[in-house]
Amino acid sequence: MKTAVYPGSFDPVTLGHLDIIERSARMSDQLIIGVLNNNSKTPLFSVQERVNMLKEITKDLGNVEVKAFAGLLIDFVRANQADVVVRGLRAVTDFEYELQLAQTNRVIAPEVDTIFLTTNLKYSYLSSSIVKEIAFYYGDISAFVPASVAECIRRKMADRK
Repeated sequence: MKTAVYPGSFDPVTLGHLDIIERSARMSDQLIIGVLNNNSKTPLFSVQERVNMLKEITKDLGNVEVKAFAGLLIDFVRANQADVVVRGLRAVTDFEYELQLAQTNRVIAPEVDTIFLTTNLKYSYLSSSIVKEIAFYYGDISAFVPASVAECIRRKMADRK
C-alpha cells in the first residue's frame, strides 16, 4: 500500500491546495495531509482550525486523513510509514526551493521519494498569502477557497473588528 504525505501550513487552504489533494489522493492508496505547526510564523488560523477546515473539505475523499505535525517533515513521514511526499508547484520560482528540500530529505531518508505536481493553471497565481491579503480588506475570496473555508475566514476577519 502506497501512503503519501502532502505537507503544508494551509493557512488557509485554497482551491489550489484542494486541486493537489484530490489529484494526489487518486494516485495513492492513502493520503495524509500534514498540517504544519510552524512556531516561526504567526498564522491566521490555529493548527486545530486548519485541521478542521481540511477535514471538512476532504470528508468525501475516503482515503484522506488530516493530521497536525511539528518538527521535521521526514520524521512525520516516517512516523506515518509513508513512501512519498507530495509537493505542489505553482511556478519555476517554487521549484528551486522545493528541489532543495526534496534532495535534503532524500539524503536523510533515502527510502522516501518526493513527487512534484504542477498546479492547475487556473490556480497558478494563487497563494494563502494572497487570500489573506484580500480577506484583510474584506474583498471577495469566493473564487480562491472552498465555500466553508471562505466562511471561516469571514468569521475570523469579523472578529478582528
